[in-house]
Amino acid sequence: MWGIFSISTGAATSFHVALISRFFLGLSEAAYYPGVLFILSRWYKRDELGLRMVYLVCGASASKVIGPLTASAILGTMDGKLGYAAWRWLFFIEGSFTCGLTALAFYMIPDYPSTPASWLTTDEQMVAQKRMIEDVYGVKNDSLNSARRSGLAEVLADWTVWWLAIAAISLKIMMSYENFFPTLAATLGYSPTISLFLCAPPWVVGVTTSFFIVRHSDRTTERFWHIICPILIGIIGFTIATLTMNTAVRYSSLFFMAQSSVSYTIALAWVSNSIPNSSSKRAVALAFVNAFSGLGDIGGSYLWVASWGPSYSKSYRICIFAAVISAGMVWVYRIYLIRLNRRAEIEERALGLPAGFRYIA
Repeated sequence: MWGIFSISTGAATSFHVALISRFFLGLSEAAYYPGVLFILSRWYKRDELGLRMVYLVCGASASKVIGPLTASAILGTMDGKLGYAAWRWLFFIEGSFTCGLTALAFYMIPDYPSTPASWLTTDEQMVAQKRMIEDVYGVKNDSLNSARRSGLAEVLADWTVWWLAIAAISLKIMMSYENFFPTLAATLGYSPTISLFLCAPPWVVGVTTSFFIVRHSDRTTERFWHIICPILIGIIGFTIATLTMNTAVRYSSLFFMAQSSVSYTIALAWVSNSIPNSSSKRAVALAFVNAFSGLGDIGGSYLWVASWGPSYSKSYRICIFAAVISAGMVWVYRIYLIRLNRRAEIEERALGLPAGFRYIA
């Protein structure tokens, strides 16, 4: 549906038709990311999920490199072909590509380890199911329907999930520059085509560093500083962009900004790591935090109004404020987890028990 509505947007002949197409495009797209997170949580254990999530996010970040380059090529070569404007070809081509990949994914990606798949042997499916059973050992009822009900109820009753969801909203407001990256590159004074090409290098660096940051976070079982440091780097970029209109310096600020996006990925991994004994709650919490963070996307879309350009100083200041808020909330959550770990350690010592589960802080 996502690809079909993308194609229909390119075929729109009036504002109202384009508006309707964009509405359904957003509606179909909204389920993608939480759906992928849910599928990943059903196939990978808690200590494996972070790396798989960074693969997903690196793919999304890579699209920020490929997207502008593809758009630049299409807009520069397809205008007037078969009587269609270049912007229409952009939707036609990208929508068709999405439909083609979806047709392949329908047969290649099973919903659960128990779902029959042509590329998995019976033994491999049994191993995949056993891994997940071991990962949720202790859950009384993990059938799909009951898991949905109990998982949602547990999430709504857990203040920490709400806390992380609000922090995610702040992170998304900070990251709102992503959707306006071509606009920010255009403030450097180059042509639209050159500006699109200039969008690629910051995201190439961002994708590369994101992979290593999350890998290091998984290996060291540490989340807080791996969230805070990218946020601080992003704040440096926002500050630089606020203080100058120098072309070279301002372009360098985009590289700093592109480093901040990985903080959201690690935050989602933290959500998963903080729910050790319930796969249903973990799946719902991941979807809940991601969906709730969409409020940040909505608010962030109003930060980059044309009247604030070309400096966008107000926009950058709001991003800095949102970054500070999210960093503060993450710090409070870390203190909470540290106290839980200390409490567990005291109880184990008092009862003479071996060291048990510890939250990743």
